[in-house]
Amino acid sequence: MQVILNEDLPNLGRTGDVVKVRAGYARNYLLPRKLAVEADQKNLRAFEHQKRTAARRREAKRNDALSIKARIEALALTLNARAGEEGKLFGSITSIDLERALRENGLDIERRKIHLPEPIKQLGEFTVPVKLDSEVEASLKITVAAQAE
Repeated sequence: MQVILNEDLPNLGRTGDVVKVRAGYARNYLLPRKLAVEADQKNLRAFEHQKRTAARRREAKRNDALSIKARIEALALTLNARAGEEGKLFGSITSIDLERALRENGLDIERRKIHLPEPIKQLGEFTVPVKLDSEVEASLKITVAAQAE
């Protein structure tokens, strides 16, 4: 059975793809959850139109992500934290702190998009990836300095 996907599904396809699936999978899972519609002529024509508008929207979203990427990569954040003698922080720098620092610099980026593998616990310079879109990833440069007491 051929269906048109309404949402991106892992291991199956992206929105608007016409995929061939087993009838039971379509009838019992995809169609009741409105994840797909049956691929007949009427639905194909309607989906071609939706596909064109979705492509335009996706391109606009990608262009926005590219402009934000340029702003992030031009930015160099300096975060001050209390540190001990050997450069170890008393606390740690997390994605929440990075989100707050970016917001102070005029960039409203969600914490989930900041991919910090583990909290920063040392003084120094770090590069943190920020995934803005499925295809766009920026590198944020951070310098963690000791707080003057």
